[in-house]
Amino acid sequence: MGLFNLFNKADINKGVEEYKKTPGAVLIDVRTAEEFEEGHIPQAVNIPLQTIEETKEMYTIKDTPLFVYCRSGARSAQAAGYLEASGYTNIHDIGGIMNYTGQIEK
Repeated sequence: MGLFNLFNKADINKGVEEYKKTPGAVLIDVRTAEEFEEGHIPQAVNIPLQTIEETKEMYTIKDTPLFVYCRSGARSAQAAGYLEASGYTNIHDIGGIMNYTGQIEK
């Protein structure tokens, strides 16, 4: 990540559109179960940051496209870093649901 990338905020709306166009992609919400139940992006899988290691058991193919989001973008960045360190090669940190303008599912 270059210095200028630190100032580029992820656009969750573009990220969700990319997720929808990507065959075999998984949309992961790393917020808590309670936050997830309050509202999430349709088709998202809830894997809270505290249990992100479960991803290794659920998605064993390391080039699976993983699109990760949270509330503001901080936890998704941590999750993306963990997944990258775990050998995943196709990770997309799409930021925070606070900026999402699409449909929310409860």
